[in-house]
Amino acid sequence: MADAPADADVQILDVEQNTEAWRLARLGIPTASAFHKAVSAGRADQPSAIRRRYMMQLLGERLTGTLAAEFDTPETERGHHDEDVAANDYAFQQNVRVETIGFMRRGALGASPDRVIVGKRGIVEIKSKKPELHLDVLTRGELPGEHRAQVQGALMVSGYEFCDFVSYCRGLPLFVRRVERDEQYIDWLRGEVDQFNRELDALERHMLDRYYGGARAA
Repeated sequence: MADAPADADVQILDVEQNTEAWRLARLGIPTASAFHKAVSAGRADQPSAIRRRYMMQLLGERLTGTLAAEFDTPETERGHHDEDVAANDYAFQQNVRVETIGFMRRGALGASPDRVIVGKRGIVEIKSKKPELHLDVLTRGELPGEHRAQVQGALMVSGYEFCDFVSYCRGLPLFVRRVERDEQYIDWLRGEVDQFNRELDALERHMLDRYYGGARAA
């Protein structure tokens, strides 16, 4: 089995990823894969539309008890297949064993790392990319900035020490970059996402008081 988190504040729900139970475990809380939305900055004096939209999505989930609609597309199916292939290639190249893990929750924050490394305090995040995007990662040789919030956010939630970021594209070399915890960034990220949750909680209370008599809809 994979190592347990380093502290007791992390709860691991034994649910298979991408199942209905896994989706329900994520309902109404920010998760690492979308932390970039929660911390999205607006322009000049305009608030971030991306941040606002994500907050409304989670508010809707809380009030209705229903996860925001998701659709299985050929693109998502390809992504799931590629993730398995990339995980196997990564494990072979790095000479490690990896396992899937359920939903990890720390308070009102969640994360679902693609894999955990057996016997080490590490997680793996895998991205399946189009050739031009994957080649950009290969030539730059570093974690793409757009994935920083997810990677550091997953480390924040899980309590693990490092993340091996993997970029995959069929027919091209696999990209692997080890990313250590950035405590300064994690402190900033935690503050931003906690503020997001405070605003979300306030909106939920307002909606419940105004429209539902103080109780969540059945």
